[in-house]
Amino acid sequence: MHERTKFRLHSHDVPYGSGSGQQSVTGFPIVDDSNSYWIVRPQLGSSAKQGDTIKSGAIIRLQHMRTRKWLHSHLHASPITGNQEVSCFGGENESDTGDYWRLMIEGSGKTWRQDQRVRLQHVDTGIYLHSHDKKYTRIAGGQQEVCGVREKRADNVWLAAEGVYLPVNETK
Repeated sequence: MHERTKFRLHSHDVPYGSGSGQQSVTGFPIVDDSNSYWIVRPQLGSSAKQGDTIKSGAIIRLQHMRTRKWLHSHLHASPITGNQEVSCFGGENESDTGDYWRLMIEGSGKTWRQDQRVRLQHVDTGIYLHSHDKKYTRIAGGQQEVCGVREKRADNVWLAAEGVYLPVNETK
């Protein structure tokens, strides 16, 4: 969930009409929409297992639960602000480094917990996952743009919100 606006990171099988033409990613105001659920997965080749703690600095991938595509970014302009586009791309067995995000915990915590403020920095391009109040006029539900920006700002802080949280495996 985007901390300031309380909109959920959201996607559905609708492509962008510009830029990459890949599956769009938006911010969505409704709490219980299944298109706002994501699965946290490790980077390819990692030995991490379900239930392991996720430490600040870890590289993760976010898989959209409904479409199985990966939160992705690349050098295309976002539709509203012209910042960097964030999309969903690939599939269950199709992922690359464009899907890698570095988890950066804000504050003193070292392990990602539900109430922890975090930033997600795209590994390939260095941008931060970002959103703001600018909304799409041609999409139902008042969805707002999700994009990437180069600098740390108040509008690139996120929280884990609704979801299924697994018991933590602290044996590592």
